[in-house]
Amino acid sequence: MRQPLIAGNWKMNGSKSSAEALLKGVVAGSGGLSKTDVAVCVPFPYLHLGEQVLAGSSVRLGAQNLCTEPGGAFTGEVSGSMLADFGCRYVICGHSERREYYGENEASIAQKLTRATESGLTPILCVGETLQQREAGEMESVIAAQIDGVVERIGIEAFTGIEIAYEPVWAIGTGKTATPEQAQAVHAYIRGRIAALNGSIAEKLRILYGGSMKPGNAAELLAQPDIDGGLIGGASLSADDFLAICLAGEQLAA
Repeated sequence: MRQPLIAGNWKMNGSKSSAEALLKGVVAGSGGLSKTDVAVCVPFPYLHLGEQVLAGSSVRLGAQNLCTEPGGAFTGEVSGSMLADFGCRYVICGHSERREYYGENEASIAQKLTRATESGLTPILCVGETLQQREAGEMESVIAAQIDGVVERIGIEAFTGIEIAYEPVWAIGTGKTATPEQAQAVHAYIRGRIAALNGSIAEKLRILYGGSMKPGNAAELLAQPDIDGGLIGGASLSADDFLAICLAGEQLAA
């Protein structure tokens, strides 16, 4: 059985004081979790704070992005080795917001995945379709292109060290909700797409759900056979809500 991973994505939220309080709250409430992996992906300025507060706990530190290059004259960028230097375990790659607002595509995302793994980080590759694409019946073709475009560049074997997060972009901030059955169907499609290339990798691959998982729907979503955790946005900004989702994963894994 794949051990659940619950990863918080704070996005561009928080202050130094609120970040410290949130980190301490997550650490304090996660001590009894043994069957669920927990991570928090914080904004770059709070990496040092995260390294300090999470030290000695089971909660892993993550970042939300990294540069396509290993180092050099790239003003404003952060390399994978810098993230690793602060004790990062995870890094998000290809988030829908990065694709939409900053023009990231399969070529640049593949480079980031490579840089992450070279630095000893575990990337969380985000894939997913927009509302327009879903309504046009393009969900499978969009996700296939996002996966295949990466596989063509880095090879299927690289997915032994990668997590995938499915983001139904159409269900985030639109008032529409993906049912557990809808989410499961897409997760199964993703696993099948990987299985067609390597069944062993597909079986071990963790596919997280990134569509507004909350305490109220976490258990039902995580009970689906191909949903192996969550990439948590808004709910990760509350220690109580985030820990409630982690507990749902723990109870299902027991």
